Amino acid sequence: MLHKTRGIVLRTVKYGDTSAIVSIFTELFGIQSYMVNGVRSSKPKAAKGNLLQPGNIMELVVYHQEGKNLQRISEFKLGYVYSAMQFNVVKNTVAIYLIELLQKCLKEPEQHPELYYFAEYVLQVLDRSEMAVVANLPLYFTLKVAEKMGFRLNGSFSEHTPFLDLQEGTFTDLPPHHTYFLDEVNSEITHRLFQSQDLAQLAAITMNKDRRRKLLYAYLDFFRLHMPEFTELHSPPILHEILDV
Repeated sequence: MLHKTRGIVLRTVKYGDTSAIVSIFTELFGIQSYMVNGVRSSKPKAAKGNLLQPGNIMELVVYHQEGKNLQRISEFKLGYVYSAMQFNVVKNTVAIYLIELLQKCLKEPEQHPELYYFAEYVLQVLDRSEMAVVANLPLYFTLKVAEKMGFRLNGSFSEHTPFLDLQEGTFTDLPPHHTYFLDEVNSEITHRLFQSQDLAQLAAITMNKDRRRKLLYAYLDFFRLHMPEFTELHSPPILHEILDV
């Protein structure tokens, strides 16, 4: 049966001489793998294969069979045309991180509509935003993906609860008896990031490159503590090298 759905391309792998297998986070079916034929030849249709780049937001018409590991795409076109991201090395590097984090989180082909709409929104914000917002976007995105995967932060930062216990996912009055926690300054910043409703507010949260790096690795530890199958990402070192703002 044919279905119309939007999707975010996560990965494209060459298959044979003219085909590709594309991993897509779809609005309707969660993460799915699709065989796309004839997109790597000299024929006009093959030029469309260039649209299947990681991070691209697509409008798709797909065949879908429950329980099948490899589905097929009938039609595809861009669902959003980036204006800046593909020409801006900083924004492009941030997008690579966002896509890799989604890949690490989405293992089973199940629906995650709230996460899908959020991810699509953030990619579009990344494309349009000033650099002060872009700098904090990986931190914000990481915290919010954790929430939408089912392990959100509980409580809030205050003078009475100034420490964030990453193992328990809650703000506490005293440092816990383990190393997975944030001090007062980093706990307050995390609270402000997590509570941001308008992404423009991210520009007002100032910190240096080193603090961003330490916070991001702490947030990835938060994932590992709550998702045992979560594996190491390759993009953060490149992200921190490029994101010097």
